[in-house]
Amino acid sequence: MQLIDLQALWLTLRLALSTTALLLVVALPLAWWIASGRGLGRVLVQALVALPLVLPPTVLGYYLLVAMGPLTAPGRLLLRVFGHPLAFSFTGLLIGSVIYSLPFAVQPLVAGFGGVDASYVEAAAGLGASPWRTFRSVVLPLTRASLLTSAVLAFTHTVGEFGVVLMLGGNIPGATRTLSISLYDQVQDFNYGAANRTALVLLGMSLVALAAIYLLPGLRKTNGRQADVVR
Repeated sequence: MQLIDLQALWLTLRLALSTTALLLVVALPLAWWIASGRGLGRVLVQALVALPLVLPPTVLGYYLLVAMGPLTAPGRLLLRVFGHPLAFSFTGLLIGSVIYSLPFAVQPLVAGFGGVDASYVEAAAGLGASPWRTFRSVVLPLTRASLLTSAVLAFTHTVGEFGVVLMLGGNIPGATRTLSISLYDQVQDFNYGAANRTALVLLGMSLVALAAIYLLPGLRKTNGRQADVVR
């Protein structure tokens, strides 16, 4: 007897890792832009980024489902680009997961970037470092704890997604059925033994990932060092 839905486990890990990788690519420049200045535009963007925190997942999933459908202009454009509708597909789930988990990736980075002493950035610029080199050699080393927190929160939030996944992807084995959907099915079927195993796997994954965040103070104390601009 199979102890756990391995297809759902693999799909969940694939979705969480892909979402985290894409979110870091998007969140790093976005968070740096938000943290590096003030103005109404930045406030509005930050509010838009944070919207999934207060918006019911089913509402977000519904709007994404409509937007990806062939009856809307964005949906028809996506259909031409990808060659197939994105709703009820892994690609559609990935896009929905990136949008839904965006605040969990951006907000820790904004807090971290906002805490960087401006004198370090000014010193790097005075030594002739380019903005990219300053960001890479000064800002990122000083905020690596925020970077790890961002990655862990994005990963764990994606692992536990339910409403957006169900609304946007349905329940297709091997394509859109994640562990959270599998757990729901097991409970609906009164298969509490399998549900308990699935829930324990989800709990264990989240606990291990979050433990990494709480280990950060020790890691910073052991490995902390000032960024070196000129290497």
